[in-house]
Amino acid sequence: MNKVKIVEVGPRDGLQNEPGEVPTEVKLELIERLAAAGLRSVEATAFVSPKWVPQMADHTEVLERIRRKPGVSYPVLTPNLKGFEAARAAGATEVAIFGAASEAFSRRNINCSIAESLERFRPVAEAAKKNDVKVRGYVSCVLGCPYEGEVSPRQVAGVAGDLYDMGCYEVSLGDTIGTGTPGKTKAMIEACTERIPVEKLAGHYHDTYGQALANIYASLELGVRTFDASVAGLGGCPYAAGASGNVATEDVVYMLHGLGMETGVDLDQLVGIGRWICAILQREPSSKVNRAITAKKAQK
Repeated sequence: MNKVKIVEVGPRDGLQNEPGEVPTEVKLELIERLAAAGLRSVEATAFVSPKWVPQMADHTEVLERIRRKPGVSYPVLTPNLKGFEAARAAGATEVAIFGAASEAFSRRNINCSIAESLERFRPVAEAAKKNDVKVRGYVSCVLGCPYEGEVSPRQVAGVAGDLYDMGCYEVSLGDTIGTGTPGKTKAMIEACTERIPVEKLAGHYHDTYGQALANIYASLELGVRTFDASVAGLGGCPYAAGASGNVATEDVVYMLHGLGMETGVDLDQLVGIGRWICAILQREPSSKVNRAITAKKAQK
């Protein structure tokens, strides 16, 4: 199993944390460029209230206008049935639902308990099945919570298992605050595999403490072969001022290629996309690989 799937989350998870408004045309070009670089899953947008996530207010237009590349999926976040119905009307073929492994985070983030959140997701999963729409599950705070601190692997496994049983074809395990380390990552994944086959798990590691690549490597050792990443490291960590958030896709691809793994992604093309979007956003890429390759090219 030398093939690794990367789910590109920059256009949604990355851009929704950017302070300035990003034009719809830029989002569409970003999504299409990423697909052209070889990424087979590009998270496009989120069908959430513009009041809470203003960067995603153009979700319908984005999803309807994407020039879809054959073989590429464009999942969208749908936190409830209303969001799912709007997404399906706009042409969604894959949606994602988002739970938490921390009670405190669940209450503060979506104003309900973990159990209540799962009940909200159930009708989404049922409607998706009826309409032949794939559902991916996310679990946040799998390696720590900004309010509770430590989160037990058993708690993570419980939420992840419930999402899988609900019909999620894959469950992405998110280190929301980036405090996880390889040992804790392995313990968490091992707990989850008691409920879910390892090939149905994905890793979503933030790089706040510089541990994301190490956690991906630890996950690879246990058989995980799907990882979420964001081009140029777009998206900060809202719980740590000035800290990096999503692990950069360029850094993940560089490491995986160095391990002899196949991603199907053109790294040089990806670096160019990272430079392009960061120039528009007036920021530097968080990706060390992007900065190193760009500097090397500038010396020639």
